[in-house]
Amino acid sequence: MKIALAQIKPKLSPDNLKKHKEFIEKTHADLVVFPELSMNGYKIKDALLEDAFDIEYFKKLKFNKDVVIGAAIKKEGKIYNSALYLDEGIKIHNKVHLPTYGVFEEGRFFFGGDEFKIFNTKFGKTVLFVCEDVFSGEAINFVSVNKPDLIIVIAASPAREFDEGKLLIEEQWEALLKSMAILSGAYVLFCNRVGFEDGLGFWGGSRVVNPKGETEIKARYFEEELIECELNHNLTITQKYFLRKT
Repeated sequence: MKIALAQIKPKLSPDNLKKHKEFIEKTHADLVVFPELSMNGYKIKDALLEDAFDIEYFKKLKFNKDVVIGAAIKKEGKIYNSALYLDEGIKIHNKVHLPTYGVFEEGRFFFGGDEFKIFNTKFGKTVLFVCEDVFSGEAINFVSVNKPDLIIVIAASPAREFDEGKLLIEEQWEALLKSMAILSGAYVLFCNRVGFEDGLGFWGGSRVVNPKGETEIKARYFEEELIECELNHNLTITQKYFLRKT
């Protein structure tokens, strides 16, 4: 089965649906994944109360393939930084770990989710994470124990700390993503955004890591791009067999 990662530059606005549809129409993939807060932009701040979406909005959207979208979702008086898996229904993950340090202010504006969940899709057992969730360590333990077939990580990771021409945040991401793939025997899809907002530059570098911890395809830095990859189900089965006693 084929997946596509849509490394886009969202507007800082709740008016990003047209761009999503354009990228979805460009591919015949079975699943298209967009970055964190792809429907809103990242530095929403005080506009959050006005710009957050009700889940009913997404129930009305119909695509001819599965789609993962990032959005600010309001529910019962709270607003979450959420990842939504849209197929015949909606599976939703509310970001658990909200960074509130340095350039990040998420804890001031969002409520945090309270759990990671496995759900079934046409790709098998699937799990969603949003950016900082992966840096908690809990996410790696979760996939190591539950061994999903597909791990989807959406992010709005800004570029910072260059050393000898290398982007150090990318090296950290690469180590985490490969660890998750190897410990679970799953494919890992990482979709990071690009563009600039309020002084932050988002580096992109979206990629697919296979169950052996190898990067199969990677998007460019700082540019919008749609990349596609065919997933090898037999490779997933093989790697999980080797992990059966762990």
